[in-house]
Amino acid sequence: MTTTTTRSINHSRTLQLVHIALFSALMAIGANISSFLIIGGVPITLQTFFAILAGILLGSRMGAVSMIVYAFIGLAGVPVFAGFSGGMDTIISPTFGFIVSFVFIAYTAGLIVEKWPSKKGFIAAALAATAVNYFIGTNWMYAAYKLWFAAPEGFTYKMAWAWMAVPLPKDLILAVLAGLFGYRLKPIIQKYL
Repeated sequence: MTTTTTRSINHSRTLQLVHIALFSALMAIGANISSFLIIGGVPITLQTFFAILAGILLGSRMGAVSMIVYAFIGLAGVPVFAGFSGGMDTIISPTFGFIVSFVFIAYTAGLIVEKWPSKKGFIAAALAATAVNYFIGTNWMYAAYKLWFAAPEGFTYKMAWAWMAVPLPKDLILAVLAGLFGYRLKPIIQKYL
C-alpha cells in the first residue's frame, strides 16, 4: 500500500467518524427541540427526521451506527434524550422503544435508498422508516404500560395506537421533507465519503 492510499483510507475513516458523531449530536438537538417548540399541544421533535437522514446520507450501516452511538451516549447518563434525560433507567421508560427504533429507522432508510436511489425511493425510504418507528415504539410503549409501568385505567392496544394519531401528521410531513432533503444532499455527501 502506498502512502497516498493509506492517507486516503485514514481520511475516509476519519470522515466517517465525524459524520457518525455529527448525526449523534443532531439527534441530541432534535430530541430536545421540543422543550422550546410545541405546536397545538404536540411536541415537535426532530429525532425521526435526523434518524432518517442518517440512514439516507450515511448509508444503512453507518446510519445505524450513528444511532447506536446516540443511544449509548444517553444510556451513559448524558442528557441527550427528550426532555434532557439520560441514564440506564430510561430503558424501562415507555418511550424507550422509540430510541431503539432509531437504529432500525436509519438502517431501513439507508437500505431502501441503496436499492432504490431515485426521488421516489428516498421518499418511500423515509415513509417506511417512519412506519418502523411507530411499529417498534408503540409496541414497546404498550408492553411497558402492561408489564412494568402503571397503565392508565382501561388501557388497551388500540388506545396505544390512538395516542400515536396526534403526532402522525407531523411525522409524515417531516418524513417526506427528510426524503426530499436527503435526495438533494446525497450527491454532496457522497463526494466526501
